[in-house]
Order: sequence, then C-alpha cells, then structure tokens
Amino acid sequence: MFSPDPTPLPGPLAQLRIMATSDLHVHLFPYDYYTDQPDDTVGLARTATLIAQARAEGGASVLLDNGDFLQGNPMGDYVAQGRGLTLGQGPHPMIAAMNVLGYDAVALGNHEFNFGLDFLDQALAAAQFPVVCANIAGMSPDESVLPRVAPFTLLSRDLTLSDGSTHPIRIGVFGLVPPQIMQWDKCHLDGRLTARDMIDVATRTIPEMRAAGADLIVALAHSGIGKPVVRPMTENAATALAALPGIDAVIAGHCHLVFPSDHYLGHDGVDVAAGTLMGKPAVMPGFWGSHLGVIDLTMERRHGEWRVHASHSEARPIVEQQRPAPAIRKPVFSTASILNAAARDHAATLTYVRRAIGVTDRNLNTYFAQVAPSDCARIVAAAQHAHVATCLHGTPHASLPLLSATAPFKAGGRGGPTYYTDIPQGDLALRHLADLYLFPNTIRAVRVTGAMVADWLEHSAGIFRQITPRSSDSMLVDPAFPCYNFDTLFGLSYHIDLSVPARFTMSGLRTPGDHRRITQLRLNGQPLDPDAEVIVATNNYRTGGGGDFPPFAGANRVVLDSPDTSRDILVRHVLSGRGASPFDQGNPVWRFAPLPGTSVLFDSSSRALGHLAQLPAHLAIDPAGDGADGFARFRIHL
Repeated sequence: MFSPDPTPLPGPLAQLRIMATSDLHVHLFPYDYYTDQPDDTVGLARTATLIAQARAEGGASVLLDNGDFLQGNPMGDYVAQGRGLTLGQGPHPMIAAMNVLGYDAVALGNHEFNFGLDFLDQALAAAQFPVVCANIAGMSPDESVLPRVAPFTLLSRDLTLSDGSTHPIRIGVFGLVPPQIMQWDKCHLDGRLTARDMIDVATRTIPEMRAAGADLIVALAHSGIGKPVVRPMTENAATALAALPGIDAVIAGHCHLVFPSDHYLGHDGVDVAAGTLMGKPAVMPGFWGSHLGVIDLTMERRHGEWRVHASHSEARPIVEQQRPAPAIRKPVFSTASILNAAARDHAATLTYVRRAIGVTDRNLNTYFAQVAPSDCARIVAAAQHAHVATCLHGTPHASLPLLSATAPFKAGGRGGPTYYTDIPQGDLALRHLADLYLFPNTIRAVRVTGAMVADWLEHSAGIFRQITPRSSDSMLVDPAFPCYNFDTLFGLSYHIDLSVPARFTMSGLRTPGDHRRITQLRLNGQPLDPDAEVIVATNNYRTGGGGDFPPFAGANRVVLDSPDTSRDILVRHVLSGRGASPFDQGNPVWRFAPLPGTSVLFDSSSRALGHLAQLPAHLAIDPAGDGADGFARFRIHL
C-alpha cells in the first residue's frame, strides 16, 4: 500500500547570494610594501574581480565585509599617521574603494580601534554604507561615542520565486567584535567605550531584528571558529553564535583562515563538506583579499514567510593553484576602479616607506626566529629597553633590572612561505622598520617577579611540541600557536627543554603536573630569584591580556603606560644610531636544552637556505628537502 512522504513539498523557491570579505587590513593593491614588490596573492583590487563575476552570475545579492579593514599595512599607517583625514585630504582609501564596490554593510573588527575612536569616526564619515557592531556601547546607555555605527541594519531585496512571483525580503545584518578590544586597545577605549559578550548580545539582538522586520538574519562575526559552547567573553565564538536560534547565516573571520576548508575537518559542530557551522551556512573568507566568501541560499516562501530551504558555501580564491605543478599560480586580474580609488595613496605610501632613516651592518631576517634568537627581535627589544629606561629614570623602579620582551611577527605559518622579514645589509628605510614591527601597539612596562617571568617564558615555549628523547624528525612547531605570541625576554639567558610537556595551554591554563620547560634561567649570570622583582618592557597588547599570558591574569602591574607606539620608538632608536645594544649577538639569550641523538624538523622559507651561516654555532641545522605548501624543511639536531 502506498504511504505518502510525511515531508511536505517545498513552497516556491528563490535564490539569494551573500558575498563577504574579511580582514582586508588596507590591502587594496596587489603589492607588498614591506618587500616593495608586487604580490599577486593579496589585494581588494583582485577580490573586486571575483565580486563582479559573482554578481554577473545573476540573482539577488548582498556584499558584506566582516571587519579589520582600516589597519594592517603601511598604507593604513600612512593614512593614519602621515597624511591624516583632515578636510581636503580625501576619504580613507579603504572607504573609497568600498564605496566604489557598493558594499551593502560592513562590520567593525578589533583593529578598527587601533588608531583611536576619533580616527575611526573620521574614516567612517565618508562611508556610503551602514557600519554595524552590536556589542559595543558608550559608558552610559544614552551615550553614542560612535554615532556612525549601529547595532544592526536591514537590507531589502526583491526575490523572484519559482512560480514567477516576486516578493521583498528584508535581510537583517548585525556585527560583533571580540570584547578583548578593551584589553588590546585600552589606551584608546578605557573610559570611553564598553564591550560586551558576543553570545549574550546576539541573544538579545536577534529578537530586536525580528521585531524590526528582518526575514533573514546574517551575523557578521569578527570572530574565529571555536567550540559550540564557550565561556563568557570568549574571543572565537562563531560556532557558538551559529547555534543560536534565529541566526540564519554566519560570516566568520579574525583568524585569517578559510572556511570551508580542510583546516576545520573534525572540529565540533563544523561540517566542511556542507559548509555549515551547527547546521547554519557559513564562510570565513581568508585575509588581505585572498578570498571572496559566497553563501548561496535557496529561500522558500510559505504562508507569507521566508525560510532557508538549502544552502551552498564556498571561499573563492583570487589565486587558483594550477595542477600538477602547485608552484604555478594564476591570479585573477585587478579591477581598475579600485586601483584608481587608491592610486594617490598608493604612490604616497611608496614614498613614505622608501625613506632611508638608518643603516644596518647585517642582514635582518626572521627565517629562523622560532628556533634561535633573532636580530630582528634583538633590535626591537633594544629600542623598547632604551625608551623604558629613559622614562623610568629617577623613579623608584629605575633601580630594578630591566628586561625587554618581543616576538617575531612575520615567521611563516598561516601567512605562507613568503611571510618573513628579510632586510638586506645597508640602508634602513621606514618600510623596513614597519616590517620589523607590524602592529600599532603602544609601549608599556610591567613590574613582575622572577616566578612570573618564568611562567611568561613557559607560556611562550608552548609553541613547541613535546619531543621524545632519541626520536627522529618529529615536527617541532605547533602550527596553531601564533608566532607573535612566542616572546623572547632579552636580558636573560635560559634553556628550553623540549622533552618536557608544556606548562600552559595556548589559552593560559595550567596543564596537569608541575612541568617546566624553562631551565638554566639566569640574570647577569646568576639564577633568577623567583621572589626578585624586575621590570619588563613590552606592549599594550601583551599587558592587556593578548595571548592569555599567565603573568597578566591577576593584578595590574603596569608601571609605564606610554602613548608612544612601539614602531615610533623603533624609528627614534634607529635615528639615534644606537643599534642593537645592549642586546648584541654576543649576549646569550636562549637555546634548546641538548637532547643527544634527537632530531626535529622545522619549516621555513626556501630563502632561508642562504642564511644558515648567520645561526649560532651551537644550533646544528641542515636542509631536509621540501615541506608542505611551498615551505622548505630543515632538520635540527638537538
């Protein structure tokens, strides 16, 4: 006997396309200002070509951006700190380009706050699109410190259904930013702004959007793909957001990764094949314009209401890998209108970054910055040390030992096999110093104990995997650990014992047991007393909790909170001619504790082959062939 299918046939169907970019970081031109060379792998000018192609494929669509668009390369620095946004200077080139492309809505990312609220407000003044962020507010309910930013916006489109009828749909778009902005940019935001938990705010915003008439809700979550259930004030909450009733699609970002991609295979709540988080369509469109995120929604209209019937998600790259030779790449063409919108600022940025302001007597590179003390880190540490020493002169803190903490910012990883600093011997231009210090952090100093210093270094040493003694060719570095959280504390000497488990997780939690990788920890040749106090020169990101370092989990120990950016301090240091002193190459810093009969593998750029002679004599390292994804592989004999 025939049994009818209990699932009702769908009502009339229509198509809606959501396009998204994220983490553009002022990459408009396909150009690397640090190397002063074209770069086919970046640039909104190339992403714009994909946008035009996606629009030409037909149907109703919206174009969104998920934040981090005003800061991140020398053009952004030039506009913010060089030419400014005063009357007559023209709009911010990023805003001008977004206007040309016809963005429908844009969310704020955490780096939008790096240059302060006044600059952000000035930049947004020229925007011809709504800007959204739901989880920030003024210090009081009636205060609006960013009047050009709303919690959400409603976009209208007409959809043509399969039965030939046309009906409007209202698309609600709201933005969310990691609440950690209050730590990362405290110097700009403290006392002016508050940031709230993303999940809590989304739960309250969704019904407000429905009440305002939203038929479909898209979350612009400047947040990474994390766990389905998260703690309050979690930084990476895109998966947990997708689990909320009422959200129909999620644009993720912040982590500079791509979704859908194999990177997220096996993650809880993630279906890479379907392109969904917790069953909701989602994309994460890379960074610097590398990809265009596309979500195609098949919308069903039944009883006068819209619902998502089916979806397809993809991240379209601006560079297609050619088979069978992965080294051959075919980029899409740049869109002339975007190049024209930023042409004047591009030319001015080139002039800005090419100015010689000093000289280096050696090559400065980060090819081996994760396995040996780097001269790049050394000169940054020296600049911080000199500035803090001057500022603390004559204070009660001046008598304490002064250390300096810094990390490599460009050391491969997610940035790929060309993402390294490589400054030739000779003139130092401003672009070189911008390459040494990528971020507009401000300088700070903290007063901490020897025990806190030890835990600081233990957390940094979490970048390395545990290595079994007398094993061969284990991969050394944990690729999930960001290189910018691998701090070296100059002014100390210490060993890192890789045979011991990490003392802390990446989120700063203690692991079981009383493990310690840091051994032979000495100050001026003597063991560092756990109860002794020292001053450490560092930056606002680290003291604000960036990287979840254990020493900053408790009371505020900041003794210097300078408005000067770390990069400006570096520029002044180079102009002074003081070089890398007092942390010259002869000053011991750190090394791996010997593990006889043990070897590990480490990936770097193929260009690192020409710099093996610069490494410390104790580091026994030799080429080991090709690594994955265009990297070169090296073997270290511990």
